[in-house]
Amino acid sequence: MVYGERRERMVQTQIMLRGIKETPILDAFRRVPRHLFVPPYLLDEAYHDCPLPIGQEQTISQPYIVALMTQHLELKPTDRILEIGTGCGYQTAILAELVKEVYSIEIIEELGEKAKELLTGMNYNNIHFMVGDGFYGWKEMAPFDGMIITAAPTITPQPLIAQLKVNSKMVIPVGSLYQSLIQFTKQETGELKKQWISDVRFVPMTGKVQNLEN
Repeated sequence: MVYGERRERMVQTQIMLRGIKETPILDAFRRVPRHLFVPPYLLDEAYHDCPLPIGQEQTISQPYIVALMTQHLELKPTDRILEIGTGCGYQTAILAELVKEVYSIEIIEELGEKAKELLTGMNYNNIHFMVGDGFYGWKEMAPFDGMIITAAPTITPQPLIAQLKVNSKMVIPVGSLYQSLIQFTKQETGELKKQWISDVRFVPMTGKVQNLEN
Protein backbone atom coordinates (compact mmCIF):
# COMPACT_ATOMS: atom_id res chain seq x y z
CA MET A 1 0.00 0.00 0.00
CA VAL A 2 1.42 3.42 -0.95
CA TYR A 3 1.77 6.16 1.66
CA GLY A 4 -1.18 8.18 0.37
CA GLU A 5 -3.49 5.21 0.86
CA ARG A 6 -2.07 4.55 4.32
CA ARG A 7 -2.62 8.18 5.22
CA GLU A 8 -6.26 8.07 4.09
CA ARG A 9 -6.86 4.90 6.07
CA MET A 10 -5.27 6.57 9.11
CA VAL A 11 -7.65 9.52 8.75
CA GLN A 12 -10.73 7.36 8.35
CA THR A 13 -10.06 4.66 10.94
CA GLN A 14 -7.98 6.41 13.61
CA ILE A 15 -9.33 9.97 13.54
CA MET A 16 -12.80 10.18 12.01
CA LEU A 17 -14.13 7.08 13.77
CA ARG A 18 -13.12 8.63 17.11
CA GLY A 19 -15.31 11.64 16.54
CA ILE A 20 -13.10 14.25 14.88
CA LYS A 21 -15.13 15.55 11.93
CA GLU A 22 -13.79 19.04 11.15
CA THR A 23 -12.94 19.05 7.45
CA PRO A 24 -9.95 21.44 7.68
CA ILE A 25 -8.29 19.22 10.30
CA LEU A 26 -8.94 16.01 8.37
CA ASP A 27 -7.61 17.57 5.18
CA ALA A 28 -4.46 18.71 6.99
CA PHE A 29 -3.80 15.12 8.06
CA ARG A 30 -4.34 14.00 4.49
CA ARG A 31 -1.79 16.49 3.20
CA VAL A 32 1.04 16.07 5.73
CA PRO A 33 3.19 12.99 4.95
CA ARG A 34 3.72 11.53 8.43
CA HIS A 35 6.31 9.05 7.19
CA LEU A 36 8.76 11.92 6.60
CA PHE A 37 8.79 12.64 10.33
CA VAL A 38 9.81 9.20 11.63
CA PRO A 39 13.22 7.50 11.59
CA PRO A 40 13.90 5.44 8.44
CA TYR A 41 13.72 2.14 10.30
CA LEU A 42 10.12 2.96 11.34
CA LEU A 43 8.75 3.87 7.91
CA ASP A 44 6.48 0.84 7.82
CA GLU A 45 4.94 1.93 11.14
CA ALA A 46 4.53 5.62 10.28
CA TYR A 47 0.74 5.42 9.97
CA HIS A 48 0.12 3.01 12.84
CA ASP A 49 -2.19 3.94 15.71
CA CYS A 50 0.58 4.58 18.24
CA PRO A 51 3.37 6.98 19.21
CA LEU A 52 6.84 6.24 17.84
CA PRO A 53 10.36 7.08 19.08
CA ILE A 54 12.20 9.86 17.23
CA GLY A 55 15.45 9.84 19.24
CA GLN A 56 16.63 11.84 22.27
CA GLU A 57 14.06 9.93 24.38
CA GLN A 58 11.26 11.80 22.57
CA THR A 59 8.31 10.57 20.52
CA ILE A 60 6.00 11.51 17.68
CA SER A 61 2.51 11.37 19.15
CA GLN A 62 -0.23 8.97 18.12
CA PRO A 63 -2.11 10.49 15.14
CA TYR A 64 -5.40 10.63 17.03
CA ILE A 65 -3.82 12.55 19.93
CA VAL A 66 -2.35 15.08 17.50
CA ALA A 67 -5.81 15.50 15.97
CA LEU A 68 -7.51 15.70 19.36
CA MET A 69 -5.17 18.42 20.62
CA THR A 70 -5.54 20.32 17.37
CA GLN A 71 -9.33 20.16 17.57
CA HIS A 72 -9.40 21.54 21.10
CA LEU A 73 -7.41 24.60 20.08
CA GLU A 74 -10.51 25.69 18.10
CA LEU A 75 -8.32 27.24 15.43
CA LYS A 76 -9.08 30.02 12.97
CA PRO A 77 -7.11 30.62 9.73
CA THR A 78 -5.93 34.02 11.04
CA ASP A 79 -4.49 32.61 14.28
CA ARG A 80 -0.94 32.90 15.56
CA ILE A 81 -0.18 29.78 17.59
CA LEU A 82 2.63 28.99 20.04
CA GLU A 83 3.82 25.38 20.16
CA ILE A 84 6.03 24.20 23.01
CA GLY A 85 7.96 21.10 21.94
CA THR A 86 8.67 21.02 18.21
CA GLY A 87 9.95 17.46 18.40
CA CYS A 88 10.07 15.98 14.91
CA GLY A 89 7.81 18.75 13.58
CA TYR A 90 4.71 16.72 12.70
CA GLN A 91 2.30 18.60 14.95
CA THR A 92 3.99 21.81 13.77
CA ALA A 93 3.20 20.96 10.16
CA ILE A 94 -0.44 20.16 10.95
CA LEU A 95 -0.79 23.54 12.65
CA ALA A 96 0.93 25.31 9.76
CA GLU A 97 -1.69 23.89 7.40
CA LEU A 98 -4.46 25.45 9.48
CA VAL A 99 -3.31 28.85 10.78
CA LYS A 100 -1.52 32.01 9.68
CA GLU A 101 1.63 31.58 11.77
CA VAL A 102 3.17 28.98 14.07
CA TYR A 103 5.86 29.82 16.62
CA SER A 104 7.54 26.60 17.75
CA ILE A 105 10.09 26.14 20.56
CA GLU A 106 12.23 23.04 21.11
CA ILE A 107 14.59 22.63 24.06
CA ILE A 108 16.69 19.88 22.42
CA GLU A 109 18.84 21.61 19.80
CA GLU A 110 19.39 18.54 17.62
CA LEU A 111 15.65 17.92 17.29
CA GLY A 112 14.84 21.58 16.75
CA GLU A 113 17.38 22.01 13.97
CA LYS A 114 16.36 18.79 12.28
CA ALA A 115 12.68 19.76 12.32
CA LYS A 116 13.51 23.22 10.98
CA GLU A 117 15.49 21.73 8.10
CA LEU A 118 12.70 19.29 7.23
CA LEU A 119 9.85 21.78 7.42
CA THR A 120 11.74 24.49 5.56
CA GLY A 121 12.51 21.93 2.85
CA MET A 122 8.77 21.20 2.66
CA ASN A 123 8.21 24.90 1.87
CA TYR A 124 6.44 25.88 5.07
CA ASN A 125 7.10 29.60 5.27
CA ASN A 126 4.71 30.38 8.11
CA ILE A 127 6.66 28.56 10.85
CA HIS A 128 9.08 30.38 13.15
CA PHE A 129 11.58 28.26 15.09
CA MET A 130 13.40 28.74 18.36
CA VAL A 131 15.75 26.46 20.30
CA GLY A 132 15.20 27.21 23.97
CA ASP A 133 13.24 26.52 27.14
CA GLY A 134 9.54 26.56 26.32
CA PHE A 135 8.68 27.39 29.94
CA TYR A 136 9.37 31.04 29.14
CA GLY A 137 7.34 31.07 25.92
CA TRP A 138 8.19 33.61 23.21
CA LYS A 139 7.53 36.96 24.86
CA GLU A 140 8.65 39.08 21.92
CA MET A 141 5.95 37.57 19.70
CA ALA A 142 3.15 37.47 22.28
CA PRO A 143 0.24 37.53 22.72
CA PHE A 144 -0.86 34.35 20.98
CA ASP A 145 -4.28 33.16 19.79
CA GLY A 146 -3.63 29.68 21.15
CA MET A 147 -0.98 27.43 22.64
CA ILE A 148 -0.23 23.73 22.38
CA ILE A 149 2.23 22.02 24.71
CA THR A 150 3.51 18.59 23.68
CA ALA A 151 5.43 17.64 26.83
CA ALA A 152 3.95 17.27 30.29
CA PRO A 153 4.76 19.53 33.24
CA THR A 154 3.19 18.92 36.65
CA ILE A 155 2.27 22.61 36.88
CA THR A 156 1.04 25.06 34.25
CA PRO A 157 3.90 27.45 33.35
CA GLN A 158 2.84 30.97 34.38
CA PRO A 159 4.83 32.77 31.64
CA LEU A 160 2.73 30.93 29.04
CA ILE A 161 -0.52 32.02 30.65
CA ALA A 162 0.65 35.63 30.53
CA GLN A 163 1.33 35.33 26.78
CA LEU A 164 -2.10 33.86 25.93
CA LYS A 165 -4.83 36.17 24.65
CA VAL A 166 -8.08 36.47 26.60
CA ASN A 167 -10.71 33.93 25.47
CA SER A 168 -7.99 31.83 23.78
CA LYS A 169 -7.15 28.19 24.40
CA MET A 170 -4.14 26.35 25.77
CA VAL A 171 -4.05 22.57 25.28
CA ILE A 172 -1.56 20.89 27.60
CA PRO A 173 -0.86 17.50 29.21
CA VAL A 174 -0.39 17.91 32.98
CA GLY A 175 0.92 15.39 35.49
CA SER A 176 3.75 12.98 36.15
CA LEU A 177 2.94 9.27 36.38
CA TYR A 178 -0.74 9.94 35.67
CA GLN A 179 -1.40 12.70 33.16
CA SER A 180 -4.50 14.49 31.93
CA LEU A 181 -4.87 16.40 28.69
CA ILE A 182 -6.47 19.73 29.59
CA GLN A 183 -7.99 22.58 27.61
CA PHE A 184 -7.56 25.88 29.43
CA THR A 185 -9.45 28.99 28.34
CA LYS A 186 -8.09 32.32 29.57
CA GLN A 187 -10.78 34.47 31.18
CA GLU A 188 -11.05 38.27 31.29
CA THR A 189 -9.79 38.08 34.88
CA GLY A 190 -6.65 36.23 33.77
CA GLU A 191 -7.85 33.05 35.43
CA LEU A 192 -8.09 29.79 33.50
CA LYS A 193 -11.27 27.84 32.84
CA LYS A 194 -10.37 24.15 32.85
CA GLN A 195 -11.82 21.35 30.73
CA TRP A 196 -10.57 17.76 30.99
CA ILE A 197 -10.10 16.12 27.58
CA SER A 198 -8.49 12.71 28.09
CA ASP A 199 -6.02 10.64 30.06
CA VAL A 200 -2.71 10.67 28.18
CA ARG A 201 0.95 9.75 28.42
CA PHE A 202 3.54 12.30 27.24
CA VAL A 203 7.25 12.71 27.81
CA PRO A 204 7.93 15.10 30.72
CA MET A 205 8.63 18.78 30.13
CA THR A 206 12.26 19.55 30.89
CA GLY A 207 14.12 22.75 31.73
CA LYS A 208 13.14 25.45 34.23
CA VAL A 209 9.82 23.82 35.11
CA GLN A 210 11.62 20.85 36.68
CA ASN A 211 13.15 23.12 39.34
CA LEU A 212 9.74 24.52 40.21
CA GLU A 213 8.15 21.07 40.44
CA ASN A 214 10.55 19.83 43.12
